[in-house]
Amino acid sequence: MRLFLAMALTVVPGTALAQQNPPTLAPALAPLGFLLGDWNGGGKTADGGAARGTSTIQVVAGGGGLLRQDHTEVIGKDGRPMPGAGFDQIMLIYPQGGTLHADYLDGQHTIHYTSAHVVPGESVTFQAEATPEAPGFRLGYTKLDATTLHVKFEMAPPGAPGYMMVAEGDVKRRQ
Repeated sequence: MRLFLAMALTVVPGTALAQQNPPTLAPALAPLGFLLGDWNGGGKTADGGAARGTSTIQVVAGGGGLLRQDHTEVIGKDGRPMPGAGFDQIMLIYPQGGTLHADYLDGQHTIHYTSAHVVPGESVTFQAEATPEAPGFRLGYTKLDATTLHVKFEMAPPGAPGYMMVAEGDVKRRQ
């Protein structure tokens, strides 16, 4: 469950852009420039709870990748933070073989996103296909305006006919 909350609600990473002149993004990553920055936000989870957190997405590897770093706090149905339910996660986004890939890690779970659908400057949806042994995942970011992203995390259990929402919410750019 922790994995699902993290992916869904901590939309974008956890350290500030420290460089005054960040490297130019690789051409395949340039359409994702709208994700760069420091973010705060949260949203709802499928189980009736919520999550909130901070995120940062920054340019890494000389422009060859984007690194998302997050910290998420899980909120119970009663509106109070769940003790011991906070956690950190990272996701590296990179081009490979003519498409975008992303690898997610929270210390207990790993997701390898092997494709992405991009609307340049507006949205990106990463996808990890389900297998007979493992669920499939979709993680989408949609630019609502210059300071807000909508994030949606979905899962398709093995053998299920489609995706179900695990968590979704909005994040605002920190000034």
